[in-house]
Parts: sequence; structure tokens; C-alpha cells
Amino acid sequence: MGFDADLNACAALVEQGDADRFTATMASPVSARRILFPLYAFNIEVSRAPWVTQEPMIAEMRLQWWRDALEEIAESRPVRRHEVVTPLAGFLTPDQARALDGLIDARRWDIGADPFEDEAEMWRYLEATTGTLLWTAAQALGAAPAEETVFCKTARAVALANWFQALPELEARGKRPMYDGRPETLAALAKTALRDLKAQSALGRASRLVLLSGWRARHILKTTARQPGRVARGALVTPALQRSLSLIRARLTRRI
Repeated sequence: MGFDADLNACAALVEQGDADRFTATMASPVSARRILFPLYAFNIEVSRAPWVTQEPMIAEMRLQWWRDALEEIAESRPVRRHEVVTPLAGFLTPDQARALDGLIDARRWDIGADPFEDEAEMWRYLEATTGTLLWTAAQALGAAPAEETVFCKTARAVALANWFQALPELEARGKRPMYDGRPETLAALAKTALRDLKAQSALGRASRLVLLSGWRARHILKTTARQPGRVARGALVTPALQRSLSLIRARLTRRI
């Protein structure tokens, strides 16, 4: 199977599992898709691992498979043949592969049912998962190392918006995803994240291209800040027209 077949398989995974990132990636240059689709497909596969079984040991084994694959890349060893791993091996540096290993380690939290102890632990999780994924993508597209601090500040705002969307499903699956689920706490977090989004104006083209994947973040955070009760109701999804306008605005202004 050739690279184009692998890329198509990765794109199909993203289309099925992460509609917002699929839409944003299809709005990106073809050269960027060759990096973004494998990374986002990897993220989907890893994020699913704790949920496809009720056996913690099996979930750990699934995550370990991906850790072993990344170790092969990091150590420049022969890499296992896989529709996601093979294209990743074509562009990840050893340091980037090790960073993604940290993402997998953070995902082990998803196996259990314990809540975060406090706000700091929640932010560490979001930064280690979404933050690491997006910064790795930005690096692979050529983002300057000096941008990391500002980029990660913006990325964690995107991560929080995604987290707010996921809360109802996580709770339905028996998780306790929030250390404090009071409406006033959710609103305060959203306001902090909205301030963090302002940092993106200092970022370069590659970083902004990756952050396009969070094109709905601003709307979700504004909605939560004003009406935090909508989080628990799963009522943060915007109408199709509003979604389209949000993506068009993000593409034109190069800001989410």
C-alpha cells in the first residue's frame, strides 16, 4: 500500500471521528494535509483506546501499542507497517515522537473514573493532550521554536472548548470530568480561555494554520461564558450556517 492510500485512510479516520478538524484540514494546502491528517488520525486512534473496552488492562495494552510504535520512530528503528504509523514515520523527528508519547501517557487518565483533583491538573491534561498534538503539528509545518509559549497558550483555549463539548458524553460514560462543575466555574474558565485566544495574533503562518482546527473555539467559549448551563445540556453546537461563517471568518482573518 502506498503513501497516498495511507493518507486517504488517515483522512477517512479524521472525517469519521473529528469533523471539525477534518473540515479545517480540507481548507488547508495539500502539503499541510500530508502532515495534519496522519497526526489527527493518530490522535483519534489513541483517544479511542480507553473507550473500546471496559477492561483497564486491555486499554493499557492498546495504548502501549502506540507507545511502542512511537519508540520505533524516536529510536530510528524499523517502523511497523500501519496506515497511520507509516506516514507519521515519514516526518516526525525523534523529539516529536517522544512528545507524542507524553500525549499517550496523559490519555491513561481516560481509563479510570477519578475526577481531576483541581484546576491545575485539568490544565495539565489538556495541555498534554490537545496542546501537544497541535504544537507537534505546528512544528512539523515549520513553526518557529520561539512561538511555542504563545502557541500553547492559544492551544489550551482550544482544548478547553473541545473539553466543554465532550463533558456530557464523558459523564454519560461514567466519568467525572470536572473537578468543579458549577456554572460559575465553567463561565470563569471560559473567560480565561477567551483572554488566552488573544495571544494568537503574534503567531506565524504555520501556527495559525494548525490553530484553524479550533475554528469553533471562540464561539463555544463565548457561549459558555454567557450561558454555562448549556454545557451540561450539550447545547454548544452551533447551527450549520453559523458554523460555516465561523470557518470563513477564521480563514479570512487567520484567527480563530
